Amino acid sequence: MSRDFQRPTEAELEILTVLWHRGPSTVREVHDTLSLRRTVGYTTVLKFLQIMAEKGLVRRNEAQRAHVYEATPPREQTRGLLVRDLLERAFGGSSMQLVMHALSQKKATPEEIAEIRRLLDRMEGDSA
Repeated sequence: MSRDFQRPTEAELEILTVLWHRGPSTVREVHDTLSLRRTVGYTTVLKFLQIMAEKGLVRRNEAQRAHVYEATPPREQTRGLLVRDLLERAFGGSSMQLVMHALSQKKATPEEIAEIRRLLDRMEGDSA
């Protein structure tokens, strides 16, 4: 795992998800988006974004009156690092155990099963 990676907290990951979906956004825009799902204070969102900027999870553009924040790590990179961390900490590095546990917790849709099959087929082709 990268030494520079700071695993985002659940709240930070929620904010990152908003920024990945919306793109660069003001505190107000992030707050308004989060408020659609749950009650959250504007100053709480502001404080989280300030902390996230210090951690390097977001970048702040101060060129405009309202500061604009954008996620610095790409979504897929963050997901990959989080999965690798979970894989090591909870499953002893066993991809099979992680996948089996994930699939036993929530029924996969037919589309998801088809995509999993395609991935397995590609992986088998690569190892041949």
